[in-house]
Amino acid sequence: MALTEYAHDLDTPVHPVSAPDYMPAEQLRALQLHRLQGLVRRVYDHVPLTRRRMEERGVRPEHIKTLKDISLLPFMLKTDLRDEYPFGLFASPMNDIVRFHCSSGTTGKPIVIGNTQNDILVWQNGCMRALAMCGVRSSDVMQVAYGYGLFTGGLGLHYGGEGLGCAVLPISGGNTDRQLMLMKDMGVTVIACTPSYFLHLIDEGMKKGIDFKRDMRLKHGVFGAEPWTEEMRAKIESLTGIAAHDIYGLTEICGPGVANDCAHRHGLHVFEDHFYPEIVDPETLEPLPDGEPGELVFTTLTRTGTPMLRYRTRDISRISAEPCPCGRTIRAIERISARTDDMLIIRGVNVFPSQIEAGLLSVEAVLPHYVIIVDKVGGLDTLEIKVEVTRETLSDDIKSLEALRARVAHAVQRIINISAKITLVEPHTLPRSEGKLRRVTDLRQKS
Repeated sequence: MALTEYAHDLDTPVHPVSAPDYMPAEQLRALQLHRLQGLVRRVYDHVPLTRRRMEERGVRPEHIKTLKDISLLPFMLKTDLRDEYPFGLFASPMNDIVRFHCSSGTTGKPIVIGNTQNDILVWQNGCMRALAMCGVRSSDVMQVAYGYGLFTGGLGLHYGGEGLGCAVLPISGGNTDRQLMLMKDMGVTVIACTPSYFLHLIDEGMKKGIDFKRDMRLKHGVFGAEPWTEEMRAKIESLTGIAAHDIYGLTEICGPGVANDCAHRHGLHVFEDHFYPEIVDPETLEPLPDGEPGELVFTTLTRTGTPMLRYRTRDISRISAEPCPCGRTIRAIERISARTDDMLIIRGVNVFPSQIEAGLLSVEAVLPHYVIIVDKVGGLDTLEIKVEVTRETLSDDIKSLEALRARVAHAVQRIINISAKITLVEPHTLPRSEGKLRRVTDLRQKS
């Protein structure tokens, strides 16, 4: 079928690399089943842990006759990667492995993912399609400020940009002054980094008198590696005038390039020919239908080095059942704003940091920099939120500041249903990060 038969969104020209995004649903499902059957046979033959778990369930590769039969198969967890460290989950011999990547965790042994040359090409394909979905083209200059090395962010977007023919600036993280200088001098049009680091670049640029709308040529930001909200996106876009795009991925599945949002922002389209998504009930682990919220699970249909079979991501999402105006037939997931392992239980209430962020940023004069401190005093959980506000606000009288503090407290309580102590602080007071930002300090764990 010709590419032009797939393209429905005339406002956004379709890049040729995106042709699989418009594959007829019936053809896509047949391809997924074929690849799933091959994957199950591969891991059954080469990964002892998976074979043992399948045998415990009485399941063999030949039992996978439809896509629904994926529910017969066992799940995989991050603890499996740590327990089988370093090579126990490899499904390819070492002489086929061309690169290792490891998780960005800082405690205990890391998870190790072995990549074959096929895996690198699959990864590049996902990143190319993600960037093309953002509107990135070969004429763009792309600054990659994700970390390079064991972390997947930098190299993933690097190869994706080069694959599209972009001029890639592989600056990695850190050295903010140089980031800003090169961004301006080289006419960078695409920035790829964590949203929190881009906010830091904006802050530092403004202190130097840089007006991002006037002085920079930026058009697109490709942000991921940490949860962020629509309110955060709105702040970034209002400060810089760019289109802020959400890219999704995780080391265990391949890195960035698993899913991305299109111009219509009806969720993040999953590159389903490579990554098969499911939503399951986090408690019962039963599959849920499209449209129902739950835990996101991925199966890597085409990876050969360290394939993942029903990997539980701990991310909370849902699969959209509605067609997207962009015309893509690959399904979309709701953007990730919470993880089950990020959840805080405060006074018996489940609270996600993203909920607090949404409340804070709904109040004018509040800046997108905050920290959350949870403690226990006299047997009772306490919640303090320190948030930066504009310098003009802090120069107001005490009565005005108290009114602002009350508005912020009300906005947060309205969402999380518990009260919090709100501390307003000056700009540039709270920590910044060149990578993933840790916003939560739970002192209860130390008591």
